[in-house]
Amino acid sequence: MSNPQGGRAGRVLRSTASAVLIVLACVLVPVTVITVWVHDIALDTDRYVKTMKPLATDRAIEDAVRHRLVDAVDVRVNGRQVTADIAAWLESQGLAPRAANAVKALAPQVDAATNAAAERVATRLVESDRFEKLWVTANRTAHSTLVHALTGKGRGAVGVEEGTVTLDVGTAVDTVRKELESAGVGVASKIPNVDKQVVLFKSDQLDQFQDAAHALDLAGYWMPVITVVLGAAGVLLARRRRRALAKAALGAALGCLIVAIGLVIARRYYLDHLPPTVLSEPAAAALFDTLLRFMRVTLRTVIVLGVVVALGAYLVGPGRLPRAVRGRAERSADSTARWAGSHGVTTGRAGTWTESHRRWLTIGVLLLIVLIFALWNNPTPVTILVLVIILLAVLVVIALLAADGRRSAPGTPEKQETPA
Repeated sequence: MSNPQGGRAGRVLRSTASAVLIVLACVLVPVTVITVWVHDIALDTDRYVKTMKPLATDRAIEDAVRHRLVDAVDVRVNGRQVTADIAAWLESQGLAPRAANAVKALAPQVDAATNAAAERVATRLVESDRFEKLWVTANRTAHSTLVHALTGKGRGAVGVEEGTVTLDVGTAVDTVRKELESAGVGVASKIPNVDKQVVLFKSDQLDQFQDAAHALDLAGYWMPVITVVLGAAGVLLARRRRRALAKAALGAALGCLIVAIGLVIARRYYLDHLPPTVLSEPAAAALFDTLLRFMRVTLRTVIVLGVVVALGAYLVGPGRLPRAVRGRAERSADSTARWAGSHGVTTGRAGTWTESHRRWLTIGVLLLIVLIFALWNNPTPVTILVLVIILLAVLVVIALLAADGRRSAPGTPEKQETPA
């Protein structure tokens, strides 16, 4: 004889375990997105360089680097001293004092001309293909704005010290110096051979970021698998799996939405508290947006995917609205099949076969779409929308074939309406 209390306790335990697993999976989804970003962008040289490469032609970056190069080469002629020396020599040669004073008055123009020459050379450099190569080489050689920033280890063009991440632009400075010398600015040869650095990031909490990144790095390999397994187990243990799937999908979307909002707030906070040593605000914004582009796209993708899955799970349910939608779709397919049949268009055995195997065809199409999405390299919200459109188009074709199969099946009376 069965024990009703034992069966009820088992159902409660199962439902509780399902709820706990689904909640854990929803919490881990945004964490998984972060770990994937750490592995695929922050700690992968090729992808990191590919991500950062477009910044070489970003106007804000070009302007910031140009100003920093001009400051770094520090080409300044003492115009007052130069004009005073020239005026003294001219006076010794018999030039009138008034004319000598006029020569001394040219000091600002001498300074401006020299600085303008440095500005022209730096501008020509940052707008050339050479700068893009220098930019890519600096990032690839060091790997690492984020490898060093998040781990604090290694050497290269990117340095990390006391919460400050800097990029060495010494190669670019040397290039500007040589071009100034070629342009006839002889004083450029006196520029010292020291490292010139651009501060990319500065934060008093960098140590905490490093600890968090290290933990994410360790968990990164298994986090996606763990998250999927927990979510799937939670759905399978649920008594109402369709509803559990919808809740899990919406929970994952909500978690990613919270993280996405947090990134927007963090971006605004960072730009509002830029230290004076950090490039310019537009350049810092470009760096922030480029570095986190992959994460933001992934978060948006998970949000859209969660909404689509939840909506799909709802529409296949027993509710009044889902049944009305499905019934309307079936009636439309039957009407289309009758219209096509009255014009001599039939599907023959293909329609009959489709009607007999419609359930398995639908499941096969769904699994195929899921497989394509799983194998898609760096999916985006547009990827999901395209796959959904393809899925709907295929389901429409299946529905039309099945409707014609029902209409033309031997011994089957023509249906005026399909029950909802």
